[in-house]
Amino acid sequence: MSTATTTAEKPTVLIVGAGLGGLMLGALLEKSGVPYTIFERAITVKLLGSAMSIGPTLLPIFQQMGIYDDIVAAGKYMTHTEMYNEKLESLKRSDYRPIEEFTGYGHYIIARPKYYEIMLKQVPAHKIHFGKRVLDISEKDDRVTVYLSNNETVEGNIVVGADGAYSAVRERMYEQLKAKGELPEEDQEDLPFSCYCLIGQTKVLDPEEFPILKEPICQFRGVIGREKPFTWGLMTTAQGTLCWSNIQYLPQISSKSAMQKKAQDNETTEWGSDSTQAMCDETRDFPLQLDDGKKRTMGDLYDLTPKELISKVALEEKVFKTWYHGRVVLMGDACHKLNPSGGHGAVTAMHDAIALANLIYAMPTKTSADIAEILKEYQEERYPAVVESFENSQLMSKITARGITGAIVFYMVTYMPFWLWKLALTKTVRYRPQIGFLQAIPYMGTVVPIVSPSEQKARAFFEKQ
Repeated sequence: MSTATTTAEKPTVLIVGAGLGGLMLGALLEKSGVPYTIFERAITVKLLGSAMSIGPTLLPIFQQMGIYDDIVAAGKYMTHTEMYNEKLESLKRSDYRPIEEFTGYGHYIIARPKYYEIMLKQVPAHKIHFGKRVLDISEKDDRVTVYLSNNETVEGNIVVGADGAYSAVRERMYEQLKAKGELPEEDQEDLPFSCYCLIGQTKVLDPEEFPILKEPICQFRGVIGREKPFTWGLMTTAQGTLCWSNIQYLPQISSKSAMQKKAQDNETTEWGSDSTQAMCDETRDFPLQLDDGKKRTMGDLYDLTPKELISKVALEEKVFKTWYHGRVVLMGDACHKLNPSGGHGAVTAMHDAIALANLIYAMPTKTSADIAEILKEYQEERYPAVVESFENSQLMSKITARGITGAIVFYMVTYMPFWLWKLALTKTVRYRPQIGFLQAIPYMGTVVPIVSPSEQKARAFFEKQ
């Protein structure tokens, strides 16, 4: 049921990007009664990706939205992760069960494409426009105009850039700030990355041939290469598939522009189908532990995955300082790109969406002053949480990295006392915001969540209606 109020002062929100963050924001605005439209540059949805972890930082929100049962049914309950060396000797088994004590919720591994399908259903089809690339953005008086690649212009009150690491919205906004001399030096630097990653999901497999699929608990298996600059692994899903990834560590930090220059100089390419196939060929013989007595390798998984669903991506890492200007605001990968080792990238994007939806819902008017205030409040709330997740992701990535630093961090984590491990886990569940304009879900567990000012603001406004 919509919680729409009678006020005529609701802003019109233009969301650029139909990824996980953009869809979450659209779904929440749909429930709040705030008008919005989503523009996506891709012509069609291509369901790429491996798997993601959904846990107590998101599950209460899905209860509020009425999709908890769908998410849990599509996911597979996870209690442990297991790491091996290249000889498939067990290195470490991490126990995540204490999180249920802390929060009342466990963790579920869900195939990213399956999760996307569920979220896509939360937004009416006519409110998502595909094949719409942003060329420019301008502001005048109380309106902001988005210029699209098909000579179309769209007007609204707020533009949200949810269009990924190489955001066109961020690029336009930063161009304007740089022209005024107001863009911090660090925001002018390229997005750095030190890893490539192959990701994919197999077709539905025969559990008689792959008995690991029969396990009721998600099997999360990873292999750390000490002789090879790679970390690879897999997760079982509720759909009878294996989601997999293979991370390659580069000898030095690079950037997209540096790789493009290298490609031009060498007349080669770092991207596209040829590059993806080359990485598959290079890593085919990497061993896997599937507990069936057979010699299994990553090549087996590549062969069982439709080629068009195998992708190679760079794992950029950066938190930008500037998240908004005027009536334009960024969220998700557009303003913070996290290494997936910490499992927080999608979560932080969706928490951004929750904070923005709460603040937009509670806006007294749609004047420039009110918009400036809520965007300021949005960054003030989200920035510390994102930096904490960013630092945690960097630490987790060091565990699997090569060299002395990786060895030291891995040793410390492996032999960490269980009480200290539990203490570390408590920090991962402190940020558990809810939607202030939907029925609140009682908090459970022993770890009290950090107060969300945007949730409180929306809740106060909701209770007045």
